[in-house]
Amino acid sequence: MTGLTSSPKLIKGGLVVLAPGGGTVRRQIALQYNPDTLSRSYQVQGTGGDGSAGGRAQPFRLKGPAIETIKLDAEIDATDQLADPDAHANAVAFGIAPQLAVLEALVNPSVDDLLGIASQADGGTLEILPPEAPLTLFVWSKNRVAPVRVAEFSIVEEAFDPALNPIRAKVSLGLHVMSTDDLGFSHRGGTIFLNYLRNRETLAGLTGSASLASLGLSSLP
Repeated sequence: MTGLTSSPKLIKGGLVVLAPGGGTVRRQIALQYNPDTLSRSYQVQGTGGDGSAGGRAQPFRLKGPAIETIKLDAEIDATDQLADPDAHANAVAFGIAPQLAVLEALVNPSVDDLLGIASQADGGTLEILPPEAPLTLFVWSKNRVAPVRVAEFSIVEEAFDPALNPIRAKVSLGLHVMSTDDLGFSHRGGTIFLNYLRNRETLAGLTGSASLASLGLSSLP
């Protein structure tokens, strides 16, 4: 046996959490199992193309990037870890609660942030602007890295150990891709979005153009 294999290396999807403003990396979150499906929807931002009050329709124009939403369901399971308890003390003590807590932190401000706001309020500050949240990136291969915010999040805990720690759960995530409309062009997240969009344009350029004949036309009207 040489230990060599022809099987491709499995790349996992996941999230990367950066400091507010897109600074240093705070945490990487890899999905335990890649979901079987990934749903993406777009809300087009455009103007014109419709006549109003009997008037002449204006040409359609794109005002900005389409608003993209990504939805996925992920499974988290401690079965394999519990089969080797000596090597996975946290799974024995807490099940998958730590993994769930990491995801919950994406939608909750930290205790220190909350106490800081309370301290400012006690000090007589009239208007308190909440601190900027960490910048979260959705990573689905090197060609798809997008800044996102969690718009929807739910957990269904399906099995528990004798101490009622969850040991199997399904997580549903709805992610809103943040564009330059949300972040601006100088924010690091805006730069990452532009690179995300540019990768799409590059991929589109790799496809050939269909001929008019394939569409049943010899020329345009």
